Amino acid sequence: MFLNRQTLYLRPDPARVVVRPFKPAIEPKDLNPADKTRANRIVGRVLSLEPDAAEQQLAEVLENFEGRHRNLLHIFEARAVEMEEALEPHAALSKTQLYLMGAYFLHEYSFEASALFNPSIVRHPDQSDAPNGGCRFILSLRAVGEGHISSLTFRSGSIAANGSVAIDATARLASIPKVTNRTARPNGDDVEVIFGQDEDLSERVIFPVTDAQANGIEDARFVEFEDEGRRTFYATYTAYSGTGIRSELLETTDFRLFRMTPLSGTATRNKGMSLFPRRIDGRYAMIGRQDNENLHLIYSDDLYSWDGGRSFLRPAYPWEFVQIGNCGSPIELDEGWLLLTHGVGPVRKYSIGAVLLDKHDPSRVLARAREPLVRPEPTEREGYVPNVVYTCGALRHGDRIILPYAVSDTFSNFATINIVALLEALAG
Repeated sequence: MFLNRQTLYLRPDPARVVVRPFKPAIEPKDLNPADKTRANRIVGRVLSLEPDAAEQQLAEVLENFEGRHRNLLHIFEARAVEMEEALEPHAALSKTQLYLMGAYFLHEYSFEASALFNPSIVRHPDQSDAPNGGCRFILSLRAVGEGHISSLTFRSGSIAANGSVAIDATARLASIPKVTNRTARPNGDDVEVIFGQDEDLSERVIFPVTDAQANGIEDARFVEFEDEGRRTFYATYTAYSGTGIRSELLETTDFRLFRMTPLSGTATRNKGMSLFPRRIDGRYAMIGRQDNENLHLIYSDDLYSWDGGRSFLRPAYPWEFVQIGNCGSPIELDEGWLLLTHGVGPVRKYSIGAVLLDKHDPSRVLARAREPLVRPEPTEREGYVPNVVYTCGALRHGDRIILPYAVSDTFSNFATINIVALLEALAG
């Protein structure tokens, strides 16, 4: 009786699109000779158009696509300039030719056509218009489109004093950020990206930028981190190259400027790391699962390097016999650290559980759920991956836990949990 499911469904919308570079030229520097030859042939065809024909073609493109994107001509021009390093010398381009050339090396991508799932929630950095007795929040979600490429998208909303959740209207447009800085590190690029001032939070889509992320930015676990009076929002996520995975760290203070940094160390070679919201005894702390089966507590003096770790939680009950993992960063209560977990049982059924950890020594388990808090209901079994409920992070508000969760890797919903009743239900 401690959990209340809401009926606030966030479903994927294939009408939401961004424009992205496409082959033969995702990155001009990566083009092979055949791609460069093809790219130059495309440019030659554009340049062969008579001025009136070029104007007409551009007008048709704008009529078809301009209402679907913000600053489309600027995007065309930027793409054309980006392509220049891959092209043979050619005559100076008119503005019309420049715009057309850019358009031919872009395509629309429906970033959430297949799924909108694995949510994570944090308090909004701006609480100026929060409801009385409530708060504003930011929700991150994993969006999946063509080719099963994952990106990171956002929603905002509010929690009322009585715990009910409302989601703000989603913007019709969507956009990807501008890369403002890229720094080479021994284990990969450190990248900064920024969105425009006029772009609504729900417009912002962080798409893979580096080679290590080429096939997906997956399962971001956001946490509001307090350190010496400073507040930073961090998110650990899985970077998927198409052949390998690793953990990386995203950081922001305003959800407009983001920095993405690869993590190093033996504990970062798997999925599902989650950062505690503050230091413990002066050190950073993470929950991880580097052995694919059990949960580990990992400490580090360096936010970007994580080695070793101590196994402290193993599968114990039938609903988690296959493996367990974390469901986001630990939540601090007076009684200890509340860690939501996921367990995998028979027929690969995913459920959400919970443990209570000692506040001073989180490797010490004080209490543990014998049964799942949330398991797939009959109406929640069907989807891209059947029989799965999953979350990447919950939020405490007053005497409740606000729990966004994904259903069968397809869409997302919310539940609220009464903290006192939950703690009474946990078995020591």
